[in-house]
Amino acid sequence: MSAHPELSAKAARKAYRHEVRMVAVRPRRAGLWLLAAAMLLFALPFAGVHSLGGWSPQFLALAAAALAAPLLAASVILRRRYVERRLQESE
Repeated sequence: MSAHPELSAKAARKAYRHEVRMVAVRPRRAGLWLLAAAMLLFALPFAGVHSLGGWSPQFLALAAAALAAPLLAASVILRRRYVERRLQESE
């Protein structure tokens, strides 16, 4: 098993959390925005909007969710690789 970084002090834990949180921010943020847009698009027919430029809002919601999924998966993979690499360096 790999050695973990020294996280006994509160400041060290806070710095480590911040460091890991800053990995893959752009794909994660884009994926979350696309998911939010998908939820709003999916709810439009309940508000009486049944067409956006000739396209079904549910179809557009599905497309936005399909674009968000790889971005979110990539951010998870990038974060995991970063943590593994950092743990290997701390040995």
